[in-house]
Amino acid sequence: MEYKRHEQPGCGGCFLPLLLLIFLIGGVKGLGLLAFIILFLFVGSIGAFLAFTYYVKRQISAYEKSQTETHNTFVFLLVNILVKIAKVDGKVTRDEVKAIRHFFQYNLRYNQNQLFWVKELIKEALVSTDSLDSLLQDFKQRFVYEPRLILLELIYQVFYTNEVVSPEELQMAERIGSYLEISAYDHRSIAAKYKAGFKAGAPAGEVAEEKYYAILGLAPGAGFAEVKAAYRKLSMQYHPDKVSHLGEEFKKVAEEKMKEINNAYDFLERKLGQ
Repeated sequence: MEYKRHEQPGCGGCFLPLLLLIFLIGGVKGLGLLAFIILFLFVGSIGAFLAFTYYVKRQISAYEKSQTETHNTFVFLLVNILVKIAKVDGKVTRDEVKAIRHFFQYNLRYNQNQLFWVKELIKEALVSTDSLDSLLQDFKQRFVYEPRLILLELIYQVFYTNEVVSPEELQMAERIGSYLEISAYDHRSIAAKYKAGFKAGAPAGEVAEEKYYAILGLAPGAGFAEVKAAYRKLSMQYHPDKVSHLGEEFKKVAEEKMKEINNAYDFLERKLGQ
């Protein structure tokens, strides 16, 4: 699936509201005051809508040009994959679209211009006929292992923005991980962290400790040698430099992941008395 930049909009239609306004003013003598005001407001509304649409398209085009092709393609495929996941049951609800937008706004801290772009990508993804498998295949061919880890991490983040995560969503995440050839260990280190945090009824201390083990992809009770080996492996995989080419927001995702890994290691190192 080829990503195409949105072209800078031309000025087609820019003068339509102005021409209508001139026509109205020219014909004001034949209109009553109330009719003129109504028509003036109507034309003004059309003009404001066209002006805003033109502004949004200009902002989208300018933002895309400011980013690398790799960054734009990564986000494009991410949005399309998230929409296809939402569409698995045959339809995409407003709440699901809102959740995707919310993710970009709050998890990735997108500004208004970036959100204009994401909304346009979502709109296009909703009418796309490409299958989830074809999108994942395209992603796997374009990106090496570390960006695939980031994609899977983001998918889990989206799922766990909801109060309840369905078994179907978790199965979907498992399927995507397998398709992207994520190792069972790496998948476990991503998924278990979220599952541990959502463990209902468990004491906070127990959840925290289990989560620290989970972040390192380990079962509770693992020895310090395993903790140390897991820490070294994950530190190499999630080093921010390995995904810096994707864009600043995804480099920050890797940085946040590294903070989690470091915190987990520090906690377990103290606990195990090393």
